[in-house]
Amino acid sequence: MGRIMQKRLVRKLDLELFLSQIESPPTPKPSLEQYTIPAGVAATILYLAAYAYNDIINKTVLDLGCGAGRLALGAAFLGAKHVVGVDIDKSAVRMAFENSLKANMKGKVEWIIGDVDVIHGKFDTVLQNPPFGVQKPKADRKFLKKALETGKVVYSLHKGPHKDKAFVKRLKARKNGVMLIGPSSFFKRFIEAHGGKIRAVYATVMAIPHMFSFHTKKKHEFVAELYVIERI
Repeated sequence: MGRIMQKRLVRKLDLELFLSQIESPPTPKPSLEQYTIPAGVAATILYLAAYAYNDIINKTVLDLGCGAGRLALGAAFLGAKHVVGVDIDKSAVRMAFENSLKANMKGKVEWIIGDVDVIHGKFDTVLQNPPFGVQKPKADRKFLKKALETGKVVYSLHKGPHKDKAFVKRLKARKNGVMLIGPSSFFKRFIEAHGGKIRAVYATVMAIPHMFSFHTKKKHEFVAELYVIERI
């Protein structure tokens, strides 16, 4: 991975290629729901944030629950002014640091080992792929609350309720891989109660490979929802 700090339009294909070379944590923990965000989904989120909303280039960016650093390093690659990645798992943060070295981005991202509660201060943009709450119900709410405390704008990925095969097929057929949809009533209430306003919600298909013993399929596909939120 070469060092290319971008200040102008990057092809999405080049961004996805860069992200695909970022290695995942060696020992993911099911209790933390450590599912590495696919390179294609990460590229879509970052591309929307950078070029549809101007929330990455020359901005301060926080990646909550950074894992191996795919979103954080992608933001740095696109030209963020300063990036911080935080994760409670030491091995994941070590991998994120190693990934930054391989990408020739040492010093471009500040890595922090700790719970999201250790983060204070304000950022222009928060990016997060929080736990979906499958193993630990309501786990994503803590992340949403902290994101709204620290970020002017938040990009938060959550598991959607959509199981209709026809909807998934239409979504996968879209050239950009996303579709604007309405927010869930719960998330709307929660976000507004914590000082946020939903700017947009995008549906996308996310695939998780067989990672843990309780997985029964080689690959599990589901609809994820990207909430774009601004703090009021």
